[in-house]
Amino acid sequence: MTSSRAETAYQRAVAAFKNPTLDLLHGRYAPFVVSVLSVMFSAERASVPISDAHVEVGTFVEELRAAGYDRDDRRLPNGSGRDICRYWARVGWLVPQINDGVELYKLSAQAVGALEVAGRAGGGRAKVSRSRVRTLLESVEQLTQSAETDPQIRLARLREERATLDAEIAMIEAIEAEEGELDPIDDDQLLEDTENVLHLSRELPADFVRVAESINAMQRDVLAQLRRDERPAGEVLREYLHRGEHVMEATPEGRAFAGALQLIGDPEHIDHLTEQLQNLLGKPFTRHMSAEQRNDLRAIAKRVEQGVEEVLSAQRRASHVITTQVRTHDPIRDREVDHLLRSVMAGLQAWVPESKAGDRIDPLRSLPTAGIGHLRQTVSDPRPPNVPAPLRDATDAVERAEFVDADTRAWGGPNYTELEDYVAGIEGDQFDLAAAFAAIDSDANRRPADLLGLLEIAHRNGLTESGEVSVVDAMRPDGTTRQFAFGAVTARTLKDDTHD
Repeated sequence: MTSSRAETAYQRAVAAFKNPTLDLLHGRYAPFVVSVLSVMFSAERASVPISDAHVEVGTFVEELRAAGYDRDDRRLPNGSGRDICRYWARVGWLVPQINDGVELYKLSAQAVGALEVAGRAGGGRAKVSRSRVRTLLESVEQLTQSAETDPQIRLARLREERATLDAEIAMIEAIEAEEGELDPIDDDQLLEDTENVLHLSRELPADFVRVAESINAMQRDVLAQLRRDERPAGEVLREYLHRGEHVMEATPEGRAFAGALQLIGDPEHIDHLTEQLQNLLGKPFTRHMSAEQRNDLRAIAKRVEQGVEEVLSAQRRASHVITTQVRTHDPIRDREVDHLLRSVMAGLQAWVPESKAGDRIDPLRSLPTAGIGHLRQTVSDPRPPNVPAPLRDATDAVERAEFVDADTRAWGGPNYTELEDYVAGIEGDQFDLAAAFAAIDSDANRRPADLLGLLEIAHRNGLTESGEVSVVDAMRPDGTTRQFAFGAVTARTLKDDTHD
């Protein structure tokens, strides 16, 4: 059974009105939504922090209520600014994102398109002008030339274009030779051309956002397929890393943008476009333009630059997310999580039919503990059964360590016996530790370890520190030197004390 033309047209219209763009314009609070989004977002402010958006929307609705626009319940929505923004994000008019740790709202492609439609409708119907017809004819001509495969036909067209250009160049050169001026173009024609440029530029923001959203949708599709994938990890890694590196070629919108990027992606082209627009704004005919038109003309380059950056940021973000997900992908863990979620959903589905409206489930506030029948009530005595053996005499230890070779002894600890004898032989009741260390004759007792031993002996006998800094050079057994700096120390000799 075939559908009639009326049914086909009606079904197509029903499908069209399910699009968020028409849903926004046909919604209950459409004037409020369009007005708020058009004020909150602009070419200079492509994204708004979520916290700021909640405050601004709340202030906006309160001002309208105070002005008396809430008399009809169809004009203003209920709730706070946060509630309104969350609803707009849920229906697809706002897109929440995170940039450098800051949560932001951005307009979706559907919202940008709806604002452009509302702006064009509010500014009057577009006129059938010479500029619009010329743009159409030039586009058709360019399409015809691009599709032509006969080289003779293409050469004939190119020669015709060259002849036209040569004639125009000759005319301008003749006027310049006579020191004349070109006839000015009528201001009405320039204004028509300007309106056509503005009309074309209004389509760009929605196109850029649509490309970015197609890349984000491809990213979500890749991740969903990855979580369901049960192939070997190496095969998954190769395929998805390739898709992550070539994310721009993965969608029709991305491929179209890649071609357009060759024309507008170079910063020099953006700078040249900005310079051209600034020159246009200085021409006399622009005085007939409204302030809004001049601002829109000035913002064209900014919109193009922001749109390119938004698409490239979406590409970089998608590549990073896909690459990170592939590297951390654990099929076993994902299957365990999926099994747990399915069991929770199955339990919920079994409980809902049997429950009543007022039934509640007590949440699990802590994990269950193991049931232990009996714990030990006594512990063993931590004290050792026997006292440790007394320390042996140091002399005996030295005698028993005579088997150690000379090289090992040279790299060992301080020579306490020699150092104590040296300190005892110093004249006077006190000595400067740095000077005493430098005066040691034997290099074997001027090692870094011996400096530490001398400090220990000085501390044991009693020392006095000063605010000055002492610097000494120590000699290692291999002949290398090491310089040490420490607070100046004066120690007592204690000649009457016996060596420990």
